[in-house]
Amino acid sequence: MWKQLAQFVLRYRIVLLILLLVSTVFMGFQASKLQLGYEFGKAIPTDNPKYKEYLAFKAQFGEDGNVLVIGVSDSAFFSPAHFEAYRQMLDGIKGIRGVEGMLSTVAAMNLVKNAEDEKIKAQPIFPEGPLTDSLLSAGEATFRNLPFYIGLLYNPETNAFLAGATINKKILASADRTRVVNELIGFTKTYTEKTGITTQLSGLPLIRTQVADRIKNEMNYFLAGSLGLAVITLLIFFRSISSTLMSMVVVIIGVIWVMGTMELLGYDISLLTALAPPLIIVIGIPNCIYFLNKYHMAWEAEENLNPHLSIDQKKHNALVQMVSKMGVVTLFCNIAAAVGFAVFALTASELLKEFGAVAGINIMMLFFISLIFIPAVLSYLPPPKERHTRYLRNRFLENLLVSISYWVLRRRRSVYLVTGAMLVFAILGIFRLKSVGFIVDDLPKTDRIYTDLKWFEKNFGGVMPLEIVVDTKRKNGVVRNLKTIELMDYLGAYIAAQPEMARPLSLVEGLKFAKQAYYDGDSMSYITPNDFDMAFLGPYLKGQTGGDTTSQLGKLTKSFVDSTKQRARLSVNMADVGTERLPVLLDSLRAETNQLFDSSKYTVTFTGSSITFLEGSRFIINGLRDSIFWAFLLIALCMLYLFKNFRILLCSLIPNIIPLFVTAGIMGWAGVPLKPSTVLVFSVALGIAIDVTIRFLVNYKQELPEHHYNVLGTTVSTIRHTGISIIYTSLVLVAGFVIFMLSDFGGTFSLGWLTSFTLLVATFTNLVFLPALMLDFLGKKQTDKIK
Repeated sequence: MWKQLAQFVLRYRIVLLILLLVSTVFMGFQASKLQLGYEFGKAIPTDNPKYKEYLAFKAQFGEDGNVLVIGVSDSAFFSPAHFEAYRQMLDGIKGIRGVEGMLSTVAAMNLVKNAEDEKIKAQPIFPEGPLTDSLLSAGEATFRNLPFYIGLLYNPETNAFLAGATINKKILASADRTRVVNELIGFTKTYTEKTGITTQLSGLPLIRTQVADRIKNEMNYFLAGSLGLAVITLLIFFRSISSTLMSMVVVIIGVIWVMGTMELLGYDISLLTALAPPLIIVIGIPNCIYFLNKYHMAWEAEENLNPHLSIDQKKHNALVQMVSKMGVVTLFCNIAAAVGFAVFALTASELLKEFGAVAGINIMMLFFISLIFIPAVLSYLPPPKERHTRYLRNRFLENLLVSISYWVLRRRRSVYLVTGAMLVFAILGIFRLKSVGFIVDDLPKTDRIYTDLKWFEKNFGGVMPLEIVVDTKRKNGVVRNLKTIELMDYLGAYIAAQPEMARPLSLVEGLKFAKQAYYDGDSMSYITPNDFDMAFLGPYLKGQTGGDTTSQLGKLTKSFVDSTKQRARLSVNMADVGTERLPVLLDSLRAETNQLFDSSKYTVTFTGSSITFLEGSRFIINGLRDSIFWAFLLIALCMLYLFKNFRILLCSLIPNIIPLFVTAGIMGWAGVPLKPSTVLVFSVALGIAIDVTIRFLVNYKQELPEHHYNVLGTTVSTIRHTGISIIYTSLVLVAGFVIFMLSDFGGTFSLGWLTSFTLLVATFTNLVFLPALMLDFLGKKQTDKIK
């Protein structure tokens, strides 16, 4: 079958190349329309209860996590020059298209009682226009007398001041968010140049925008660098520009097809689908190396066995031999790799589904690209010269393979002892492995995004949104009596006592503010009103806790109580505590709410971006973990179908489990946690390791009849025939991944060195441990003397 297929490819090579070119141009056109995705909830299934709660929260109260915060530390903040410069900075930010609102000290309002019409009105603390020292001093005294703003807009202990810019949600879900963030940063830089005061910037809009843009730019650089190193390595090995260029064209076509497929399927570039192009390089380069290696071996065999044939005939025979021998190997390698990634499509996470579909489809397409392009192009190129095939007789590698054969034949016990020691070391490391993720944990501790976040955590408790919704289960239940308000106040006090959380903002704080206003601004009156207070305060609040959203309390009501006044919201800013600490904090909060709120009368829900981040990380990690199990199962079925031998199946799976264990163990010893950016290493490692195993075993199966089913002789011959290409492939891929270690992002750095390390372990297990295992599992029938 494969010989006929080789003849077909060579006979219709022009037609096939034209079809490949036309289809690639079409996919390239589709790829040109591909957009970067900015949705962050796709990691969670749409039917997930946490996700539904988050959508319900946004429908009732609006967006959370869309505030970009600006902080300054200034002991002379209320001096005319500094205050005016700060105001000008914020005025500029307010004018940015996409900024919908500003919360700041310069725009702070004071609530004042008007006894004549029995209303509480909002008045600016700092009037518009230039302010004198006396006006600023008076405004400062008023501002510092309002507990409502402590921890919200300023920290009196550190003279730190905060301003919050609300970004339009549609802007945040588009590429235009980069413009908004950059323009805002420009105004803060101007302020710093005028005053010499450094600004701190944080909030999810800034973190997500800058991290995503930097990862995108960095991945482009590293993708180009990885290709560059692969080119250099291929040139050193093959000493052929044409072979190197041909390999690069194959993977570039594969990358174009990946991006075109994403557009055709309606996907955007996401955190995971962005990894599909490097993955195609990982799979595509070995395809090229093995095809070229087999072609060079077949050409030398033709030169030695059929010197009387013409060059064209020898080249034709070598190409037929290449396709017939490597076609089935490459097919099953790509099937196994495609299955390994396509199983992500079976998970509940939309991000993983998209990545699985794109990777699975294009790994298989890569097989057809290689099968058409490489033989067709080689048929037009002159035959390889002696310098092109010299690597086949590399003395160092030949000696290395002889040594490997010796250890497999004579020192198998030592091979097992070394492998066993590696596994023990790995298992001990696995017990140290942790699963934890942070919003900014991939950044170095010296990065400004990280240091600015820590500044806000120190001065204001953090910027990560946590939302708590108290449902009274009846209309007007929030305002019908003070019991609910008192319980929310108790909960707020408990939250404020947590070192990782700031004082929550809610309707309770608005009522405290109103009570202080009623008692003529006495800061001692900033407490929850009781029934006695409400008898006098009630008339002043009428019309201001309902639909009157023009008043200060009306705005607060709209933001923190739903339209039916059945549900109230406590909005908390918290530190980036990570996926390990966050569940502990949430459990403590749930225990407190269970004590405070009678479940027959209240339902308390925890939601917000912090919850969705935790849930999304959990789904990605669990989805990848479960997918590895299903990938192993499906790959095992493919291997069983291919070899139809249970013993060979066991021999094929064990060497692929070992690299995964060793990688997990190394992560434990090195302190690299399991998180979405590192757990993908195992999927890549499995795809690489199983690829090497299939190539070794298929070559073994092909050579077995030639050695009269002599297991020992066939194993040694397979080591010598596949060892060079396996080693070359590993070195090329290591060179491609090592460049990722130059990244400042922890996940990218880990992907580089962990994948490189896994490649080396997989090379050992497949070239040394696998053949040793085969000799003991498959028997030692010897009909010929092994030389």
